[in-house]
Amino acid sequence: MSVSKRIYMGVRSVVITVISAYALVCVYLYFIQSELLYYPDIAGRTLRSTPENLGLDYEDINITTEDNIKLHGWFIPASKSKGTVLFFHGNAGNISHRLRSIRIFNNINLSVFIFDYRGYGQSEGNITEQGSYLDAEAAWFYLTHTRGIPEENIILFGRSLGGSIAARLASQYQPAAVIIESAFSSVPSMGSRLYPILPVKLLSRFEYNTEEYVKSVSAPVLIAHSVNDDIIPYEEGQTVFSAANHPKHFLEMRGGHNDGFVMTGEDYTEGIERFISRYLRIHNNKKIRSGM
Repeated sequence: MSVSKRIYMGVRSVVITVISAYALVCVYLYFIQSELLYYPDIAGRTLRSTPENLGLDYEDINITTEDNIKLHGWFIPASKSKGTVLFFHGNAGNISHRLRSIRIFNNINLSVFIFDYRGYGQSEGNITEQGSYLDAEAAWFYLTHTRGIPEENIILFGRSLGGSIAARLASQYQPAAVIIESAFSSVPSMGSRLYPILPVKLLSRFEYNTEEYVKSVSAPVLIAHSVNDDIIPYEEGQTVFSAANHPKHFLEMRGGHNDGFVMTGEDYTEGIERFISRYLRIHNNKKIRSGM
């Protein structure tokens, strides 16, 4: 065999090896996407504490989804409630890891309903994208029908993955307002940032397309994102903000992905309170003018 042919065969072998390895990585990532997106077992599914540990009254709530999955949550009433926050948490942990946020809302006279998605905390089932949307609808139905809370008194709040779930729900119903905090524009967008050499948009089995959902939201929207977010880049939040309809507001946070609301301190709390008070007041004024 000539030298040139040996070189050709060697290069060909290397190319085939690289292509095969690339294909195997793509196949591997395709099948483990759920494990990359959902982390219900981080810090465990056991509830570490309850609102009672903060001196807050609460009710243990169990709701059933359209596909007969039982979900667990808490309803935490505010003593002088101005409205109710429907809280969609991120992709890790459970509701007992969100007590600091619950206290923030309670301190500004907002009741909170927070629940665990299927496969998280004390909820049944296994998490899927479509399943998380059914979970959101079940939570909305619980507030509006079982508790009889008017739509215009409900604020949807979604953090990280929960931002996409909240945006989708808001595109179908008419809450008083929507807060999307530390969220991505879509799973393929985030995947492309993490794996720039892979055809993520072709491989992705998940969408969670916050950017598209928010285009159909007519309620006022607040986008909150940290310039220092170490997991979901600030640009992702800006993309969601650009896609949102008016009226819309942007709250710039400080700190990392998981502690931005804490690190931002009073600026965060005051920004949230100012936004919510403004649009709840508008709804209440409309009621008075219409004689309701």
